[in-house]
Amino acid sequence: MRRPTMAVIAAAALVISGLGTATATAKGPDDRVGVSGTDLKTDEIGRSANVKHLANIAPSGVLAEGVGTDLAFQDDKAFVGNYDGFSIIDVRNPKKPKTIVQVSCPGSQNDISVSGDLLYLSTDSSRSDDSCESESQPATEKASWEGIKIFDISDLENPEYVKSVETACGSHTHTLVPGKGARKGNDYLYVSSYSPRDEYPDCQTPHDLVSIVKVDTETPTSSKVIATPNLFPDGGNPGGEGPTPIADRSATTGCHDITALPHKNLAAGACMGDGIIMDIEDPEQPRVIERVQDNENFAFWHSATFNADASKVVFTDELGGGGAATCDAETGPERGANAIYDLSKLGKLTFKSYYKIPRHQHASENCVAHNGSIIPVANRDIMVQSWYQCGVSVWDFTDSENPKELGYFERGPLPESLGTGGTWSTYYYNGHLFSSDLVRGFDVLKFRDKATKRADRIIMDELNVQSQPKYKVR
Repeated sequence: MRRPTMAVIAAAALVISGLGTATATAKGPDDRVGVSGTDLKTDEIGRSANVKHLANIAPSGVLAEGVGTDLAFQDDKAFVGNYDGFSIIDVRNPKKPKTIVQVSCPGSQNDISVSGDLLYLSTDSSRSDDSCESESQPATEKASWEGIKIFDISDLENPEYVKSVETACGSHTHTLVPGKGARKGNDYLYVSSYSPRDEYPDCQTPHDLVSIVKVDTETPTSSKVIATPNLFPDGGNPGGEGPTPIADRSATTGCHDITALPHKNLAAGACMGDGIIMDIEDPEQPRVIERVQDNENFAFWHSATFNADASKVVFTDELGGGGAATCDAETGPERGANAIYDLSKLGKLTFKSYYKIPRHQHASENCVAHNGSIIPVANRDIMVQSWYQCGVSVWDFTDSENPKELGYFERGPLPESLGTGGTWSTYYYNGHLFSSDLVRGFDVLKFRDKATKRADRIIMDELNVQSQPKYKVR
């Protein structure tokens, strides 16, 4: 295998603060602060009174044309994935974030996580090789590469690409599971990938598995795939006619996303047509202990989030693949939504309700439930979440059967020439909300509410949302 190389370019950031926010509070589906009816202008901002937009770093440099994706955090730094690579941003002053470095390394979707001095990237597009100068190449060619890339970030201004690991069907996302006990010092990456085809030599059917990459954090160059456990011996959900004309119900051919809760030895998987709970006490041999389906309303099980005490799981349905306008009256409140499940101590899931943003959106705005994280507050279950062009929603699911929105932030629709856009991921970290927008860059928001005031005093030194920590809730 050829030694990977990369281009590292430090870039100055354009920071824009306080973009014309309003102060009233939205009261219903058609009441959007800062905008009026369907006469929406690009970048016109609507928000609830308890959400303030602090800053934006617009796309620039080698990542200017790429799509913004996921986020990870360490100390006062944010790590932002992009289809063309990743950036590292100093967020010590949330009102004035500054780009430290941009790394050019194309390969969708560059899902990202950090662990000490290591950074992991998922490549889910067929490439000519494993370098950062690779070009797109058909998956039908055996020589094509996709999988995990590992960087040394001990010098934040000069990340070093140190290792690649090829995985079957690439890596759409990955989940970091830190080793414990005798396995301490190792990171395990649960690689989620899907959509096999018989004509793909490195992505054959069936594909009912995850690839587990073991990383010795002291010698990451020895990283390799150590197991490919079959999660669906019966083949998983066979798929079928969808809940709406927008999309069929997905068959299960792997997982889209897995969220681990290491301190509870649990993981929740969103696997296209199935939602699962896994026992990960032995991280090298995860076991499926619960499985649910929703063939009436869910089209594509996309992601999962535990609440703080692991008594609930929120699964998301990415109806239309993120490219459709599903936040409207026709689609309704139960499709393209979140599904809230209570989780018993024995690992059994019980469906309770759906949550979807309570505002109908412009017909050109792609909108569906996407990535988010909990805001750690004692005795409350509160989550912040991205909904693509329909913005950021902060919502409360303490009562599993009666979730409600607490606040929101959104912009007007993009020009038709730009098509799909909006916020991909929004996460709570050390008192602020950080959002990665597909085309508008990196945003910082502040949510001010008595319900979450205590959470702002919780300071973390690292956060990968798909590896949920044991929060010290207050």
